Amino acid sequence: MKFDYTLQPGLVEQKREMKAGEMPLISIITPYYNGKKYIDQTYQCVVNQTFPYFEWIIVDDGSTDQESLDKLEEVASRDSRIKVFHKENGGPADTRNYGVKKAITEYVCPLDSDDLIEPTYLEYCWWMLEKNPKAAWSFTGSVGFQNQEYIWDPEFNPLVMKKSNLLSVTAVIRKKEFEKIGGYDCSKLKHYHEDWHFWLRMIASANFPVQSRGESLFWYRRRENGEFSTTENKKDGLHNKLIAKAADKVIHPHKPVIYPGTVETNWEKPVVSSWNRVLDNKKISVAFLIPWLEMGGADKFNFDLIEGLDSDAFEIGIITTEKAKNEWIQKARALTADVFNLPNFVDPKDYAEFVTYYIKSRKVNVLFVSNSYHGYYMIPWLRENFPELAIVDYIHMEEWYWRNGGYARASGALQAISERTYVCNNATRRVMMDIYHMPQEQVETVHIGVDADQFDRNLIRPGMLYQELELDSQRPVVLFICRLHPQKRPFLMLEVAKVVKKRVPDVAFVVVGDGEQKEQLKNAVEKADLQDTVLFVGARKEVRPYYRDAKITLITSLKEGLALTAYESCAMGVPVISADVGGQSDLIDDEVGRLIPCMQDEESEIHKKNFKKQEIYAYADAIVEILTNEEKWNTLSQNCRKRILEGFTIDAMVEYFDKEFRRLVEDKSLLQQRQSKAEALKMLAPLAEDIWTMELQEYSAEFLRGRMPRRERDFFIYEGCQDFEVYGAYNDGRVNGLECAVNRHEEVLNRHEEVVNRHEEVVNRHEEVVNRHEEVVNRHEDAINHQWGIQKWHEDRISALEQRTFKGMLKKVFRKLFKK
Repeated sequence: MKFDYTLQPGLVEQKREMKAGEMPLISIITPYYNGKKYIDQTYQCVVNQTFPYFEWIIVDDGSTDQESLDKLEEVASRDSRIKVFHKENGGPADTRNYGVKKAITEYVCPLDSDDLIEPTYLEYCWWMLEKNPKAAWSFTGSVGFQNQEYIWDPEFNPLVMKKSNLLSVTAVIRKKEFEKIGGYDCSKLKHYHEDWHFWLRMIASANFPVQSRGESLFWYRRRENGEFSTTENKKDGLHNKLIAKAADKVIHPHKPVIYPGTVETNWEKPVVSSWNRVLDNKKISVAFLIPWLEMGGADKFNFDLIEGLDSDAFEIGIITTEKAKNEWIQKARALTADVFNLPNFVDPKDYAEFVTYYIKSRKVNVLFVSNSYHGYYMIPWLRENFPELAIVDYIHMEEWYWRNGGYARASGALQAISERTYVCNNATRRVMMDIYHMPQEQVETVHIGVDADQFDRNLIRPGMLYQELELDSQRPVVLFICRLHPQKRPFLMLEVAKVVKKRVPDVAFVVVGDGEQKEQLKNAVEKADLQDTVLFVGARKEVRPYYRDAKITLITSLKEGLALTAYESCAMGVPVISADVGGQSDLIDDEVGRLIPCMQDEESEIHKKNFKKQEIYAYADAIVEILTNEEKWNTLSQNCRKRILEGFTIDAMVEYFDKEFRRLVEDKSLLQQRQSKAEALKMLAPLAEDIWTMELQEYSAEFLRGRMPRRERDFFIYEGCQDFEVYGAYNDGRVNGLECAVNRHEEVLNRHEEVVNRHEEVVNRHEEVVNRHEEVVNRHEDAINHQWGIQKWHEDRISALEQRTFKGMLKKVFRKLFKK
């Protein structure tokens, strides 16, 4: 998802405050000089912090504009945590030093009066420093906005800092380390890169930072007349000398701590946070423990539910447990300020402690776990330590090819501890009862639903798909919209397309989506000479135009819960032809499309690309029948829309959970059951904590072996010296050996090639040295020959001179006499 620079923090005030009498833990230091233009937005992003335990010291640096001074006083009057000081103009560095001297906390955070921070900035940075007590400062990536727009999130390298400034001025710094080096040096220049100079001095003093990568929580306003531009344009010899002198003192810098990092644990036991401050909250607090913030059906369900809940009645928090790109991070922040992606600022061994910190600090009433293996195996320990907390989970499907059931298996194993399990279809509900023996009153089907108002074909202009792909508007379109993964069987779609084309020559199969099999599928399409029949458009955020122009939506999945694609297609009035898997039969039947029996084994044949002709022709026959019968298509289309409106809407799903969450909190009998379970687990201690410890250790072991756990997605980004993606399929919790082995062998080969190249470079260098030695020898020989020539010349010259002397004349006379 493309980053939206208009979604700046601080556009709306959502104030959080400390309770009276509580001491601040961080001091925000803001230099202020004629800053009336932007201070309101900066104020709002500060008071919106999820970590409200701060004092905000604003130092007026001799402002000359009375309106700015009046504005500053007005802003300060809004919040008791704001302290204003005035001083003569000395520049931003001198002003920050002044503010730090006034700070009463352990940590200081410089923040200019026109810059912004996301709501979780202080909480992330505070946590990183608390868990890394030897680190001197913490920081995150940044967003450049206004005159220039960019994301700045390079990996911190102290040696690179000697030549290029990787850091901004805003970070959370230990005050004692700030003071130890004397703060910012403004003795030589008033305006220069004093922050770069400061960081170099910090590094030279054996200090190191903690960095959070993957989220840009600091927003740096780029203005033409801003301090950065002024400094850049006025670089002179003294500026460069100051930086160079500071850089020369960086000799053996300490290695930084960078999140996400490697996953290394040593059987550490979980720790319950000692946090004892609680935010005032009259609402029902619900924490969602999920894997990530990515695009997908399960993830969309989370967003739809959170967005639909009454914000006046519910306080929502999101905690993710898997390393990911989190492409929906801005979408999540639009719903709640409490968005915490644990891998980006917490070690895995401390995940459990952070969750308990969050439960305590927000006084969480309901923990909602979905598709997070870490979340599932934390449940027993959380139940033991939080008897009043309601714990529920949501299952989207069972997956027999992974851990003999996937999350459904974990949910079934923990049924005696959690209070209720919700599933998205009746087939999964039957699995939970029949296979995992869950009592029928404990498992409930709650269909995820679709926004019927949004997915209405009458709202979308027809023909957009045809225009994009430059197709004849009379060509019938079969839509294949999904992640291109073995689970979705895209190669079965290709085989079906081959058969359908023979009967409906002008048919077009339009593929919307990306995935690990995309390139393989494209190559297969070219090999089959079907480039004009199977068309790729890639992943799309807006999919309604494709549904609008499609005649059929095709779902060939080997496994589904109840596909979001089926909901959306029906809402748009597009008949669905689907594999009869999972809970598809809850929605799809002959009145809205067709269900095709799945003739492939889920567990053993997930990577198979050869399909039974009977299954291929069953799909093809159904497609051809609907494409060639307009009257039938019209009837199916009307039935699709009607079925969604009768009971498969997001509104119905949200209404259910609104009542359910209230019931979980208000029912006293449920509270008694929770307390009884907690007591039972305490009697079995330390069993609950060891379940979590074993899960974490296995996670670490798989990581160190280079075998990434499948978790909830089919790739995991491992970050060592460089980022790379390990793609693969998974069977019973193990990475498919073939693809992973190929990846490793390729890496080894690449390393060997690098070594060979280095050896060749060494040999070449040796040859160059030998050649140089030969050149030197030749030069020496030339020099000797030259010296010999000079000596011979001198001897000849001496001989000639002797002949001209008196002695030489006598010799000539004697020679003549003797000749005579």
